[in-house]
Amino acid sequence: MKRMACLAAALLSCLALIVSPASAESKTKFRVATTIYAGFMPWFYAQEAGIIKKWADKYGIEIDLVQVPDYIESVNQYTAGQFDGVLIASMDALTIPAAGGVDSTVLVMGDYSNGNDGIVLKGKGKTVADLKGATVHLVQFSVSHYLLARALESVGLKEADLKTVNVSDADFVAAFSTPDVQAIVAWKPALSDIEAMADVSPIFDSSKIPAEILDVAIVHTEMLKDNPALGKALVGAWYETLDLIGKGDAKSKEAMEFMAKAAGTDIPGFETQLATTHLFKTPAEAVAFYRSKEMADALTLVSKFSFDHGLLGEGAKSPDAIGLGLPGGKVLGDPANVKLRYDDTYTAMAAEGKL
Repeated sequence: MKRMACLAAALLSCLALIVSPASAESKTKFRVATTIYAGFMPWFYAQEAGIIKKWADKYGIEIDLVQVPDYIESVNQYTAGQFDGVLIASMDALTIPAAGGVDSTVLVMGDYSNGNDGIVLKGKGKTVADLKGATVHLVQFSVSHYLLARALESVGLKEADLKTVNVSDADFVAAFSTPDVQAIVAWKPALSDIEAMADVSPIFDSSKIPAEILDVAIVHTEMLKDNPALGKALVGAWYETLDLIGKGDAKSKEAMEFMAKAAGTDIPGFETQLATTHLFKTPAEAVAFYRSKEMADALTLVSKFSFDHGLLGEGAKSPDAIGLGLPGGKVLGDPANVKLRYDDTYTAMAAEGKL
């Protein structure tokens, strides 16, 4: 599943010293790791329909999209250099590979959660203020934890005002079905099942913090520099797939059926997930977001949360410990330690029809 806790930043920092991720060199075969999540499913269809192969062939390379059963494992394997790219939540890109010293580039700005993540309390008529003194079950130090922190801020509460207990995403529904669990932070599809239970109150969701929980495709920076063909092929395949899905014709329906089945649901169920997933559907829209104050502000908030929870590594002395590169040469954080780069170069090429 997607977006598990970042509990091993320190270990990964040590790992980065031992393993040289995706050695920078010219190459022709590439592997990208992925897991099941609504915003990632277009990639699955792109591979199934031969769209990734079409674009890879155009640039004389091979790209293999590899499904890894466990999300955090896919990120760890990418960080250790076993994959050239990975589909990932941007917060995790900061707190795992970047915090571990691995330099990555955000190649594709995929989507943001616009209601896919939410907080539910048992009892009718509850609000965020009712979390005071509660025990909240969630995947600790994940985007769920971040969502909780933002919800508490909205009513003047702090994490010290409640207790958090870690729970696996695989156990969301089962846990909330027990008398002991009164509050939970979850994501879809489990969130939909929880919200449908009797006598519960959905009290906050990610639509209230748009653009803050981002899902992206990252690749190793030096590898991308030596292999621009990978950037062109992946970006080209992504936007061709989104264009196909959005047409509403027979081919689009075929794509929806495939993605729904691959995600373990039917078309209505998958459409419910997509309805709360804001895909950046065109390269022009994505470029505008890359360059926006909205994105920079969201990244600043995530860096602060990550620092406050000790997720930026042992040596981090401030939220600015890790530099985030932005379009136009701008940097958030330490310009001498840029480890995560939001580079719109290839997306801009797509927007200009130059791929």
